[in-house]
Amino acid sequence: MNQYFPRIITLLRKERGLSQKKAAEALGISQALLSHYEKGIRECGLDFVVRTADFYEVSCDYLLGRSPDRTGATISVEEIPEPDAMGKENVLRGSLLPVLNKKLIANSLNVLYGILQKCNHKGLTAEISGYLTVAVYKCFRILYSANAKNPRGMFAAPEALEGGLSSAALSVAEARARALAAGISVGDERGLKKEDAPALSPEKLSADYPLFASSLFNLVQGAEVRMGAKPPKTGRGS
Repeated sequence: MNQYFPRIITLLRKERGLSQKKAAEALGISQALLSHYEKGIRECGLDFVVRTADFYEVSCDYLLGRSPDRTGATISVEEIPEPDAMGKENVLRGSLLPVLNKKLIANSLNVLYGILQKCNHKGLTAEISGYLTVAVYKCFRILYSANAKNPRGMFAAPEALEGGLSSAALSVAEARARALAAGISVGDERGLKKEDAPALSPEKLSADYPLFASSLFNLVQGAEVRMGAKPPKTGRGS
């Protein structure tokens, strides 16, 4: 039985503001049968999947959890636009603060992935990418949940559980990344070899990433200010 179908058809029905009775009538089945489908008690036939896709104006791939896009579209690496691609989505108006922070984060990510590429460790790259993915997801859900009228069908994680689940996923990704970076194997993934560990310093970062290093330095400083960390004392007697 497909694990996504019951959840997705339930979310789509609620998004439309339909009762089970109304949705069942529109789909040509009994309310009891629709209830079984939504609970995952019974598995429907292909004809019902197609009928449901037509009714909610989504693709069968979306209903079955095969695509996050309602049209069923998939995207390749070549089709993903560059972060600095021109277009109305990339225009930030008003305060300079969003523009500044976006540039600091984007430029720092260039340094981060440059270092990961030199490490050439698939597992470490996956865990750090996973951590960043969930962090962005958390930020997006904060903004999305600000308006109670926004449809909740976009997400699989219930709002009541999302905070805890996403924080747990962050902790797991961080723990696995730290272990791999320390040379400790995690599952089938071997830890980073000592000879592949990146040799880093402010001077080396500036030399290797002349365009982006200053952004990383500013990001580090800003993060530690938020953390309440004080910069080390310099001068005599330090």
